[in-house]
Amino acid sequence: MIILGIESSCDETAAAVAANNTVWSNPVANQTVHEKYGGVVPELASRAHQKNIVPVVDAALKSAGIMKEELNAVAFTNGPGLIGSLMVGTSFAKAFALALNIPIITVNHLHAHVLALFAQRKNESKEVPGFPFLCLTVSGGHTQIVLVKDYFEMEIIGQTLDDAAGEAFDKIAKILQLPFPGGPLIDKLAREGNPKAFKFPHPVMHKYDYSFSGIKTSVLYYVRREMQRDPSFIENNLADLCASVQQTIIQVLMKKLLIASEDTGIRQIGVAGGVSANSGLRNALMKAGEENKWKVYIPPIEFCTDNAGMIAVTGYYKYKAKIFESHTVAPFARFSGF
Repeated sequence: MIILGIESSCDETAAAVAANNTVWSNPVANQTVHEKYGGVVPELASRAHQKNIVPVVDAALKSAGIMKEELNAVAFTNGPGLIGSLMVGTSFAKAFALALNIPIITVNHLHAHVLALFAQRKNESKEVPGFPFLCLTVSGGHTQIVLVKDYFEMEIIGQTLDDAAGEAFDKIAKILQLPFPGGPLIDKLAREGNPKAFKFPHPVMHKYDYSFSGIKTSVLYYVRREMQRDPSFIENNLADLCASVQQTIIQVLMKKLLIASEDTGIRQIGVAGGVSANSGLRNALMKAGEENKWKVYIPPIEFCTDNAGMIAVTGYYKYKAKIFESHTVAPFARFSGF
């Protein structure tokens, strides 16, 4: 089964070709236009998607060595995300599939992040989790602990009640006067700093739920206070601040995941979403795996951030289950469950 995947939920225009669950091509067009605004501007994002969608799909097909007539279906993200961006991908996917007389498959963006753990790369083979397993899904918009019982049966047992972990990274990066997107820069600078240099509070939340707004506020007030004493405080302590912030957020993430694993007895642990590309989090998971006898599954970096490979692979599993959509389907902005 050869599936074309299309991802346009935020500010990356991506297309991919997958043969079954093996991704043959996975190009992504990034949008640098948002950097000067310090965050994604929805209207600019949707305009950039309109410009990028045809070249990216063309690149995906050519890189995979596939003619469009060989496709069995078109899978696309229909939510959650920025509605204007989603409309571009949805409209293109519908028209493209209609012209080829092949079915369309809608994909929940967060469902795809989880199933990215099953994506294989061409000429490679990696071990994939068995069911059930726990997946820590961490991105700019969502932070969840998901109990994965099957490809299509997933239960959210814990989630953030305010900011997501990725959002906290980006907002704290802005406080530290780093350019957008700041999360990867914090990760880079943290490798040069002392994670014990500064202490920031851990939120106390019920069961497996998260909160990251308090960490963000704590950093804001601390930095403001120190800069009144020393205007060069950030510049003189940037690496240590990044390392301390990163360790705090990772400790919060790992604490709840450890509790969930103990309570459920599940020792297969996966991670997904954009923040799963963070080197500190990946190292913490591997260390916890050794200490707790977990089997840890971490996707390659290209399947962590927003990409169409995970969309195409999810489309493959839905194609196998004969889960198709009519052309009346519409995109949705907010996540309401799997």
